[in-house]
Amino acid sequence: MSFYDETSGMRWTEIQAQIANRSTADVEAALSARVPGLDNFMSFLSPAAKPFLEEMAQRAHALTLQRFGKTISLFAPLYVSNYCNNSCAYCGFNTKNTVERLALTPEEAFREGEFISRMGFRHLLLVSGEAPKIASLEYFAETADLLRHLFPSLAVEIYPMDTEQYRTLIAHGIDGLTVFQETYNEELYGHVHLGGKKRNYRWRLETPDRGGEAGFRRIGLGALLGLDDWRVEGFFLGLHTRYLMRRFWKSQIAISFPRLRPAAGAFQPMHPVSDFEFVQLLIALRLFLPDTGFTLSTREPAAFRDHLIPLGITSMSAGSKTEPGGYTQDNGAEAQFEIADHRSPDAVAEIIRKKGYEPVWKDWDPEFLR
Repeated sequence: MSFYDETSGMRWTEIQAQIANRSTADVEAALSARVPGLDNFMSFLSPAAKPFLEEMAQRAHALTLQRFGKTISLFAPLYVSNYCNNSCAYCGFNTKNTVERLALTPEEAFREGEFISRMGFRHLLLVSGEAPKIASLEYFAETADLLRHLFPSLAVEIYPMDTEQYRTLIAHGIDGLTVFQETYNEELYGHVHLGGKKRNYRWRLETPDRGGEAGFRRIGLGALLGLDDWRVEGFFLGLHTRYLMRRFWKSQIAISFPRLRPAAGAFQPMHPVSDFEFVQLLIALRLFLPDTGFTLSTREPAAFRDHLIPLGITSMSAGSKTEPGGYTQDNGAEAQFEIADHRSPDAVAEIIRKKGYEPVWKDWDPEFLR
């Protein structure tokens, strides 16, 4: 059974009502639980938890130190193409947007990678729009063959593939897979994905399963905050993460927290998420999932990112460019979204040190498998 099968009987509005109806006593019981369960997690996400946020934050901080120590892993994204066959209402790469398109050749991607490597990064995330005829499986295999000599850890955030295709990527040195479900509300999913293969909710939802079956060392997932009620999105995201950790226990599972940012098309979030709500979601997930990695991107402003470091974050991007060729070219290609933290990688690393943490540029090497 996949996660889709496991959750097919759950109704969005029913979960929403259960979370909304939590009481102060429910939150107190959740805080008293030795190992918080799903019912406790709903209490942490609820409006009733607001007065307990400081206590929850202190526990989230202690749990993160216990499981991960005072380290923050650093990585950079490399956008290789902004061509896309999908019509996602919220995305700058939407095929209906009249924007400048660019696809890097493997050699151009390598030059971008050289630049990123000189900044100190040893973890690289390859990102593209969903246009398999332009950025094919063979393209990513060839690009990975070039880049893996610079980066011990390579991951992809691209269109969903089948298990055998993922095995091919792994054979070429790619060890990580990131795929955001965007929203766990299947009905809404159809309304914001207006065209392209991405309209297939189940195919996308089961992508981490295929990645786990293929054997990726790391699997990342997330919900796009701002599309629907963040409390219910958080519930299904936590449930999905727990399912993956149990089924694919050899893989490291991580959660990202993408919050909608301005992009071409001028899409407006239907359910904006405040900073306070963002924090509650993060610490509720940490209390429920103490062993899960938490990733924070440059979507968030610098000062806010700095404050989140002690609350559960284990990995951060820095110095990011979200358009193809953004590190070495001035070509006018459209970015996927506007970044909010424009600091250099060195500046981010220095802030991490000032917070009493260690910035980690490399924590993995394929030699470990030999």
